[in-house]
Amino acid sequence: MRFRKTLAALVGAAAISAAAASVANAAPACEPDKLAEKFPSLAGKTIKIGGDPQTPPFVMRDPADFNKIIGFDADLAKAVMDCHGIKYEWFLAGWSGILPAVVAGQADVFWDNLYYTPERAKQADYVLYMQAATGGLTQANNTKDIKGFDDFCGNRIAVGVGTVEEPQVKAQDEKCKAAGKPGIEILTYPDVASAIRLVSDERTDIVLYDLTVVDAQVEKDPAKFKRAFMILSGFNIGTAVKNDNKDLNQAIFEGLQIMQANGTQAELMKKYGLDPAMIVKAEIKTE
Repeated sequence: MRFRKTLAALVGAAAISAAAASVANAAPACEPDKLAEKFPSLAGKTIKIGGDPQTPPFVMRDPADFNKIIGFDADLAKAVMDCHGIKYEWFLAGWSGILPAVVAGQADVFWDNLYYTPERAKQADYVLYMQAATGGLTQANNTKDIKGFDDFCGNRIAVGVGTVEEPQVKAQDEKCKAAGKPGIEILTYPDVASAIRLVSDERTDIVLYDLTVVDAQVEKDPAKFKRAFMILSGFNIGTAVKNDNKDLNQAIFEGLQIMQANGTQAELMKKYGLDPAMIVKAEIKTE
């Protein structure tokens, strides 16, 4: 009887071990030596990754080495490219100019806190990998009680050129006027550095930007800035490549699947102060 129990236990343990091995074998893995086989158009090519080095904590210059680009998106991009053995270099520019550069073929992929919209997807194919939220950045001494869009009437609101918030604020301006309230003074900025200057110089009451970027700025200089509010935007963030660059988009998709499966994306999010709960399952979006 004891022998049978021992045998059953061994068999059970072996089955569990085999199942675990099967799962491990089924999980996606990095295969940098198979680049030419899996993605032939990328073999021997250096991919240009578009990012704005003034968008912490997503893409920024390393304080210890000005020539080194770091950040959540920067490190995630590196992990994906290294996973496939893809050579890459950074195409650095103002945030609002990067998607046009990708569409024009000057850069290969926009990888820097880019929200997905169907309109943008007409020009570029996406791979989604996390959720987004919008924050309102204001002066630390600002006493205006602006808690969201309904409080924008009669105030100065700054939005990024080409961001998803730009049409939203314009629509809110029309609502204000239709209700007989003062309209919104809408200002635009091309990049994060310009946005921060607008707040710092008190030329705007609120700057709308990604919540993580807003919180990073407040943490950096709480004597000057504060977060006025946050909005769960319902948008997702992803990479964007030109519509006809199928190999690169597929490589990014498979690479992100691996980074999600092995925990790399979650660890990088923790490292740069993002909540891993914002991760969404990697998904290709072409429309």
